[in-house]
Amino acid sequence: MIPLLRAELLKLRTTRTFLALTAVTVVTSALLAGVAAYLTKAGGDGALVDVFTSDTSGLFVLVLAIVGITGEWRHRTIAGALLAVPDRVRFLAAKTLAYAVAGAVLSLAVSVAITVVGVVVLEWRDVPLPAAGALVEQYARNGFVALLMGALGVGIGAVARNQAAGIVAALVLSFVIEPAVIGFVPEAGRFGPFGALPLPITDVPPEAVGMGDLDVVPGGVAALLMLAWIGAVFAAGAALLRRRDVSG
Repeated sequence: MIPLLRAELLKLRTTRTFLALTAVTVVTSALLAGVAAYLTKAGGDGALVDVFTSDTSGLFVLVLAIVGITGEWRHRTIAGALLAVPDRVRFLAAKTLAYAVAGAVLSLAVSVAITVVGVVVLEWRDVPLPAAGALVEQYARNGFVALLMGALGVGIGAVARNQAAGIVAALVLSFVIEPAVIGFVPEAGRFGPFGALPLPITDVPPEAVGMGDLDVVPGGVAALLMLAWIGAVFAAGAALLRRRDVSG
């Protein structure tokens, strides 16, 4: 498994898509952090939530993972990849681990960017900064969510197979269906993997992101439920991959 993981990581970091999405993610997160630092009236822990949770790496690595796995079919490299790794479940597992690692690395890059921007703007406004330990803990939470979203994206892409369909499905689920379920059936919506479950993992209050008084599950439970979602889509993707014709 280690050689497979190394090969997937090498493939990932040498693609222009990864580099482009990394740049977009870092710039987007830094801009959001800068605006939040300029507008926030809170210091300390309040600034921690307002400014230093401006990490968009979870969304971007979700899309990147879908692009990565579906690209194997789009560019017709899947047959060659499976000739090198005949065990299709191991192939998918290596992809999943690689994009989980990519999510964590992407979040680390974002953390550096939002720290620089956030600290500079807050210092300029003379707003008290969060404690260093609280910042490190927050970044670890952000990185864990990005890791989970990378793994989830591979499963979604494996199920969808078609690149456009997979990306559109993920975005619709993230920004339309899950928010609608949260609004109309919050008892079920709080178990959604795109927004509701990441909230307690990052320790962000629901009202801070417009989810009102949603009764989120505890952080540890949310992490286990996210792993369950990842396991479910991985199993579905693996089952479909084992049946599909990948020739040509």
